[in-house]
Amino acid sequence: MKQKDIFIAFFRSGILGFGGGPSAIPLVHREVVHTFKWMSDEEFGDVLALANALPGPINTKMAGYIGYRVGGYLGLFNAIVATAFPTVVMMIVFLTLLSAYKDKPWVAGMTKAVLPVAGVMMGMLTWDFIHKSKKNLGWLWTVFLLGASLIAMEFLGIHPAIVIAALLGIALLSRKQKQKKDIERNQP
Repeated sequence: MKQKDIFIAFFRSGILGFGGGPSAIPLVHREVVHTFKWMSDEEFGDVLALANALPGPINTKMAGYIGYRVGGYLGLFNAIVATAFPTVVMMIVFLTLLSAYKDKPWVAGMTKAVLPVAGVMMGMLTWDFIHKSKKNLGWLWTVFLLGASLIAMEFLGIHPAIVIAALLGIALLSRKQKQKKDIERNQP
């Protein structure tokens, strides 16, 4: 049953995530956190940060890790196949259709619609993470880290993987300090 759920979760996100990894991230989040409850939002954020820092397609990296965590090596293989299979089939079908109908206006409109949809989905996911950061770190630290990340990437030219790794380190350190305070508070 667990392997079937892994396949369904990553197949759905793979088939509906048209536009690449960024459009599939919110779909994977919904499946993993809300539908099947394999992870919390914080754990998913850690997986997302780690997947962003490593080279290669983000969707398959996340699928492999989450599949392994939920179902072992078979889950890893299952999740990667479920993620990649729809993409391979759709690429073959869509490239054939697009080359046959490339001069039609509906094809141009369809391809122009992908970027705004992916942007809105990423914006919603970002807002969700900002809101959760406010709860864990407070508004002051959240706004500071958001601004520092923007300045580092856009104005200083620091690679996003380095910024993400630094933010992940800050988040893990903050979580560890919070857990330590909780333990101290609960001791007699």
